[in-house]
Amino acid sequence: MTTTITYAELPSLVGRDLGHSSWLTVDQPRIDTFADAADDHQWIHVDPERAKDGPFGGTIAHGYLTLSLIIPLWSELLDVEGVSTKVNYGLNSARFPAPVPSGSTVRLAATVKDVTEITGGFQLVVDAAIEADGITKPVCVAQPVFRFYA
Repeated sequence: MTTTITYAELPSLVGRDLGHSSWLTVDQPRIDTFADAADDHQWIHVDPERAKDGPFGGTIAHGYLTLSLIIPLWSELLDVEGVSTKVNYGLNSARFPAPVPSGSTVRLAATVKDVTEITGGFQLVVDAAIEADGITKPVCVAQPVFRFYA
């Protein structure tokens, strides 16, 4: 469910759990497309036959593919009205505690950790976890930093 607030209300988000996004499938075509874009064709990602005998029993998504999914999933969680620009400012941290097997479905859980006023806007630091259906550990834990400008 999307939380919709105004630009002026951004500071009120500190500590707020934004819930979960919808589920998104990470299938082999998505993994292959990312491999082409990132020029990372390691067999654990793109060779299903060889990967069957590998450490994960099949192909897995690139960690950076999983991390990149924060952006589309995040857009389902928060809509800020009255902003001229939204910027992905970076990351304070990112880890990949578990692999994402091809064909998995993932979703984002997010809590706003901090909101700071910056020149022309606000900066949000978010505690984010990407979960995969059927996998106990999160597949990605990160602390993205977003900026919203009036």
